[in-house]
Amino acid sequence: MNKLRAIQLFVRLAELGSFTRVAEQLNTSKSVISKEVSRLEEDLGVRLLHRTTRNVQLTHAGEGYLQRAREILAQLEAADSFVQDLQQAPRGRLKINAPMALGITELSRMFADFMRTYPDIELDIHLGDEDVDLVEQGFDLGFRASSQPLDLAYVGRPLTRFGYHVCAAPQYLQQHEPIVSVDDLRSHNCFEYSYFKGKNVWPLDDGVRIGGTLRVNSVIFMLTAIKSGLGLGLVPEFLCREALASGELVEVLPAARKPELTLYALYPARHFVPARVLQCIDFLEQWFAGRSPYNRL
Repeated sequence: MNKLRAIQLFVRLAELGSFTRVAEQLNTSKSVISKEVSRLEEDLGVRLLHRTTRNVQLTHAGEGYLQRAREILAQLEAADSFVQDLQQAPRGRLKINAPMALGITELSRMFADFMRTYPDIELDIHLGDEDVDLVEQGFDLGFRASSQPLDLAYVGRPLTRFGYHVCAAPQYLQQHEPIVSVDDLRSHNCFEYSYFKGKNVWPLDDGVRIGGTLRVNSVIFMLTAIKSGLGLGLVPEFLCREALASGELVEVLPAARKPELTLYALYPARHFVPARVLQCIDFLEQWFAGRSPYNRL
């Protein structure tokens, strides 16, 4: 007995309610269909259908089996579609959530390359630093830069790592007391990023409590204040790299111990992930691995 074929016939029969209609749709005989379903019942050791001269009705066992059989067939169809999608150029819509600063800097360049490579993918990108529920808000993919373990409700694929730097403008350092140890930061104007998990404790060496005249929920806003010579900030490497290289900013306490940020691509933990999501993540991994500032995983 071809059990999959028998299950397909049983589901079609339950939906149409008639051997005759199924036979007409499949261009076969009623007897063939009846024999297949009977073999399925014999294999299961239970009657699935009550047969009459005009129609069929499901037994109690048949109703339960129908629900599960539909799920099996849907999963098989999804598996077939997934493999077929992998063989084709990805298309469709991707709804993506990413932190503001990361989206404006690194990810904007990466997704520009992605759009050139996959022109049939429609991107719907939402930038913001607040925590969001990817599942509740219908996101296919999210990005998080974290030095801590992530929420296990999602599947996380690490892409690259970034460091932190304590940054100040040269004019600030010229006008204030020198900073030679982590403890010296207590007497300086240190800016606080609202969404930073450590709040006003910077993770330098054993940790130092800071204070200052600015608390803001945008790292980009904070960076502008730092460049203006108004104070210091603990800034992710991807945001301050160019300013440090140009001399617009100076790194303070470069030898202090600091955590590293791992950039993760997150997607909801579910049985069937669309092929375009996995293809996008594969592209991300290759993109970061092929650029020297990032290949540190």
